[in-house]
Amino acid sequence: MSNELSNFGDASSASVTRGAQHDETLGIQGIYHVVCRDKEGNIKWEDDAPNLVTAAGKQALFDFYFGATGTAGGTAAGTNYLGLCGGTATYTAADTMASHTWTEVGGTNAPVYSGNRQSISWTAASSSGTSPSNVTTKTGGAITFSIITTGGTVNGCFINSGASASATKDTTTGVLYSAGNFTGGSKTVAPGDSLAVTYSTTATS
Repeated sequence: MSNELSNFGDASSASVTRGAQHDETLGIQGIYHVVCRDKEGNIKWEDDAPNLVTAAGKQALFDFYFGATGTAGGTAAGTNYLGLCGGTATYTAADTMASHTWTEVGGTNAPVYSGNRQSISWTAASSSGTSPSNVTTKTGGAITFSIITTGGTVNGCFINSGASASATKDTTTGVLYSAGNFTGGSKTVAPGDSLAVTYSTTATS
């Protein structure tokens, strides 16, 4: 049996006076399985065909979910909203918007920032290199969180996506696409500070 392994990695960076980022890799396997039967229904042969996710395929996947150039949401996925995490926590694959150990900051939990969770304006996905080292990248434009009234600690970022995603702070609907702490540890912010955040994701094969 043969298959192709596609690795996905996410990175977000946020800066007050310094930057940090968080990386994760994810493998996706796919395979075509074919069974040939004769007219009596007897198996003549069966075999597996390895899949190759093309550069155009990976670009279409990213553009469908996250949105094409200049849009804030995917074709059918709904708008993507970026928020800020607080509280030291372990992030797991079982985390959802309704069930996770970390807290969201910005509204009920300090530090408080103005406005809502921020929607992301995306550039079109692009690819470089050739298989097996092809890399497809999707990048969002910079968004800004302005800290007001109450300072505190920011530990990282998250993305809320899907048809029921919400820009409203502390809501638990939608899909928790990703979340993570800064690699450099928690960051202290004060009223008047601003956080410029960019997000990018890659798929390699």
